Amino acid sequence: MSARRTVVLLFGGRSSEHEISCVTAAGVLRAIDRELFDVIPVGITKRGATVLVPEEDLLSFRLEAGALPTVADNGTRVLWPASLDTRSLTVIEQEGGLRSLGHVDAVIPMMHGPFGEDGTVQGMLELVDLPYVGSGVLGSALAMDKHVAKTVLADAGIAVAPWRTVTRFELDRDPYLAERLDEGLSYPLFVKPARAGSSVGVSKVSERAGIPAALDLAFAEDSVVLIESGVVGREVEIAVLQGRGGAAPRTSSVIGEIVFTGREFYDFEAKYLGAAGVELALPAEVTEAEFEAIRDAAVRAFEVAQLAGLSRIDFFLTADGPVLNEINTLPGFTPVSMYPRLWEESGLSYTDLITELVELAIETHR
Repeated sequence: MSARRTVVLLFGGRSSEHEISCVTAAGVLRAIDRELFDVIPVGITKRGATVLVPEEDLLSFRLEAGALPTVADNGTRVLWPASLDTRSLTVIEQEGGLRSLGHVDAVIPMMHGPFGEDGTVQGMLELVDLPYVGSGVLGSALAMDKHVAKTVLADAGIAVAPWRTVTRFELDRDPYLAERLDEGLSYPLFVKPARAGSSVGVSKVSERAGIPAALDLAFAEDSVVLIESGVVGREVEIAVLQGRGGAAPRTSSVIGEIVFTGREFYDFEAKYLGAAGVELALPAEVTEAEFEAIRDAAVRAFEVAQLAGLSRIDFFLTADGPVLNEINTLPGFTPVSMYPRLWEESGLSYTDLITELVELAIETHR
């Protein structure tokens, strides 16, 4: 990519991961190669308003306990291209005037959770024919829904943890269903929203009596809840990048490991607020055979789920081999997040990783 490009950095959104998205976008803005890219920061408020965010406002975002950043409604409104004849965005200024933001080469959607990572934003961008970073509608939607993803992956021969799903309607129809949700599963159980991320709404349950409270927490995030057997194994993660020119997906040359030193599981506070009880081992100590098994399963999952761009794929490394835990199509992307750190350890810097993702988006746009 030689000519200077203009990219939209899209962040915020209506999900419970709004604040994480804001911090992710701030990290990208700080690191993106400004000799290659002009950046238009576009935020989506929690109420769904699409606003033009001054760079200095976005750069001020930090993730700290008690001070989580959000996209403020500043009165502007960003309008997407009116037809396929243009890739130009327009902003309605606070005073009501219209101003063109110029031609856009690609969109970097740094949005996590529903209404951002689940195919909805991807579909909107395809409607207006804008190239974008990451997986398409199908891959995004499939990976976001843990039940559907596990069903497809298991059918492809990829090991996943045993699970079942339940809806609020099913529980209302059968008041005793909650007492049977653990049948065929092994404690501890993990109760989680089927379509959420960043460990929001997730509980670890050690006995049947804890299931109702865990269901209430998960139902606050989604209408479908997953109940999953705990898997005995090391929690490891690997980074995947789409191959160039139709080549096979690439993976980081190392994996990372979540090491628990007193915390029950890798929850929101541990992931983003530096809570004690969890350490990240990077690179993780694994044998060559273990690494190859994780790498091969990750590439297989990336292809089976029809993913594109990037993905972080999480496994439990058990005595019988890797068991896939989750696929993250838009993983945490701050400079200290696992995905860019895995590539940093593999020789690809944070700035160059952003460049590669934009180039992939433009190269593969149809």
